[in-house]
Amino acid sequence: VQLQASGGGSGQAGQSLRLSCVVSGSSLNINEMGWYRQAGGKQRELVAATLGDDSTLYADSVEGRFSISRDNARKTASLQMNDLKPEDTAVYYCYARIKVAGSRDYDAYWGQGTQVTVSS
Repeated sequence: VQLQASGGGSGQAGQSLRLSCVVSGSSLNINEMGWYRQAGGKQRELVAATLGDDSTLYADSVEGRFSISRDNARKTASLQMNDLKPEDTAVYYCYARIKVAGSRDYDAYWGQGTQVTVSS
């Protein structure tokens, strides 16, 4: 199982950026997909996630500005980040909770970090 993240980069406050994450592997049951972020010197925090029942959740700090979507057939998730703020600057990590065929439990898998930098 691998998660491949793409997107991100740099932008100015008020602009938009988009992150994508693709899960590769076969015979997988994907429950959650989403993103965490970690700014310098701070703990990693959940940004947004789609849950197994297709519901979504967001950090209070991004509610109304970020939107997460998911394509189960393509095993992808995307995070549309609008009205970016300097405090959104961080390394963003996509993750997924996946049960591989033959496994009993869901395990967390992580993609590589993607830098998002927002200037004022």
